[in-house]
Amino acid sequence: MAAPARRPEPAGLIRIGELVGAHGLRGESRLRSFAENPADIAAYSPLVSADGGRSFAIGSLRPLGGAPDMFIARIAGIDSREAAEALAGTALHVGRERAAGGLAEDEYLHADLVGCKVETPDGKPIGEVAAIQNFGAGDLIEVRLAGSARTEFVPFAQAFVPVIDLAARKLVLAADPTPGK
Repeated sequence: MAAPARRPEPAGLIRIGELVGAHGLRGESRLRSFAENPADIAAYSPLVSADGGRSFAIGSLRPLGGAPDMFIARIAGIDSREAAEALAGTALHVGRERAAGGLAEDEYLHADLVGCKVETPDGKPIGEVAAIQNFGAGDLIEVRLAGSARTEFVPFAQAFVPVIDLAARKLVLAADPTPGK
């Protein structure tokens, strides 16, 4: 599964899913969830558009095929295929306070890590976190290398990222991911 391109999140909102297209003829939508437990997206309903101008109440949610993050959703007020198709590509957001409410001390919202400085254990700057991606085999930190537009991917696991200091807005990598280092 390819993760969607990440844009900066609107102030106070966390992107938790997206409507990817219509399903059937009666207004149901295919929904991709970015929640840690994908089915939990329904508990955050109603969700809002990026500008906060539209609200999307999930009336029902059922799994779609074998993909754990894909669902067939009934969205309140959407009752035709055409209306569901018109929503394709709509990013779904939840208020930051609701998304962060149940986090443990060692848990982070991906949005909190984007923009953090990345360095080696001896303090050498590597770059900054451009995004957190997941292409199906676990989370990867996309690091934009200092002085370059190029990025490198690092597995988001303790063995590779032993230090996350949100107060200092930095991550320490166990090894420099740049070639030849």
